[in-house]
Amino acid sequence: MDDTKHAALFLAGHPALDFLNTRMSADGGLIDVLERDEDVLNWLKKANFPVDAGGAFHFEAGNLLDRARRMREAIRSLVEKRMAGRRGDPAILNDFLASAESHLRLVWSKPRQLRIETERRQDSPEAILAPVAESAAQFLATADFRFVKRCEGETCVLLFWDRTKSHHRRWCSTMLCGNRHKVAAYRERLHRKDV
Repeated sequence: MDDTKHAALFLAGHPALDFLNTRMSADGGLIDVLERDEDVLNWLKKANFPVDAGGAFHFEAGNLLDRARRMREAIRSLVEKRMAGRRGDPAILNDFLASAESHLRLVWSKPRQLRIETERRQDSPEAILAPVAESAAQFLATADFRFVKRCEGETCVLLFWDRTKSHHRRWCSTMLCGNRHKVAAYRERLHRKDV
């Protein structure tokens, strides 16, 4: 797969939705940006989730990818049910949340600069993915789902959280689907003039 052609998009307005958007439409079909464990780790880093870059992971190759896809589809189901105003089953997401072993750590870097960091265990795929699960659970429980929308692009499957002032956002991106719509509308107007 050409990594530059099908790179992850971060335009949904929330990391949980950006995670869902790692499966998107392109080239006339659905593609998955997550094809290897490394793709999952790269997505986590780009999304600013903690990943121990120097850590050697002690699990079988492909396990992280399998777990990420499983969690992604569980989150997708919950988001779609929430969008439809129906109840979903959070069991799979709760399993990932249960793997989120962490503790707070006080960091005192300068005399007047203190901060609290979350130290996370990363010895299993579930533990590595736990911050995404936490983000998704928080989003599902607190977001106003009247403003979680599917892009109006004809073939687009991306979701976004419309946090614009007017809440009239229609496209995953004005540069992607919004521009395609404008070009198609322009061609339609030209075609009508010629007829």
